[in-house]
Amino acid sequence: MKETILNIYLVINSGIVKEFRAIAYDEKGSDEEKIAFLKSRAKQDYEHSVHFDAPTDKNGNFMSYNKFYKLEKRGLQFQLFEEIFETFKVPDKPLVCVTPVVDGEIYSQ
Repeated sequence: MKETILNIYLVINSGIVKEFRAIAYDEKGSDEEKIAFLKSRAKQDYEHSVHFDAPTDKNGNFMSYNKFYKLEKRGLQFQLFEEIFETFKVPDKPLVCVTPVVDGEIYSQ
């Protein structure tokens, strides 16, 4: 059965999360096969991915990566991707591959 899966990019400049980017695919196969597919596409997908605003606080300041990491450790980072999930109309708990892009360098395997 096909499932919508996402490559999500966390764009970090000087330790600050500046934007999110994402691209979706409808793929079938096991979760392992889908993850391998997303990882294999990570570098080439970045240029074609859709831009999303990163969250800001009440003063308009972007989140530090350290704060994102703390949310990630508690499993709460997916709350920040709600706009992405809605845009691509994915089901609850979608399969995603999150790739950091740090100061312009894409960190993928």
